[in-house]
Amino acid sequence: MVVVLGIDPGSRFTGYGVIRHSGAGFAVLASGVIRLHPRSTHAERIGQIYKELEEVIADFRPGRVALETAFLSRNVQSALKLGQVRGAIIALAMNRKLLLHEYAPREVKLAVTGKGAASKEQVASMVARVLALTPIPEPFDVTDALGIALCDLLRGERPEHLRQFGKSWKGGSNWSKFVQASPDMVIR
Repeated sequence: MVVVLGIDPGSRFTGYGVIRHSGAGFAVLASGVIRLHPRSTHAERIGQIYKELEEVIADFRPGRVALETAFLSRNVQSALKLGQVRGAIIALAMNRKLLLHEYAPREVKLAVTGKGAASKEQVASMVARVLALTPIPEPFDVTDALGIALCDLLRGERPEHLRQFGKSWKGGSNWSKFVQASPDMVIR
């Protein structure tokens, strides 16, 4: 059994999703978004992200963390703030002695939908389909985080029976044999 915490970092909204994979399939244990108060200082926001993700880790005990890498931004200040958020998340994972894998947005989209240029709507739709989630979770920060966790299960240190898909995995209907609905899913 493998439990992965996927994180879509942001300086205003940080999405997270916890997925368990066992021989029976995938189960979403928790997902949500950390909404940061616009009047909080950046340091307070980073502290809130760290604290809330620390609680998620304590509650669900993932073996590893999957984090989306920073994307290129025209706004230098936004890029710096996102880098600081990512640094806090990396520090949290290292403090908790968790394996950390990082994935580019294009790699996550490719792993989940089969298209590296997929839209957020396409990613959300496929994540909901793969994980048997109805309705589709909102906002996109949540489905992005769940997609990052799914990507890690396929591309990271994954169980032997997922190796057959390797880097050529194209998403799609084959997901159905790995899906397991979880009656104890927590949405925060």
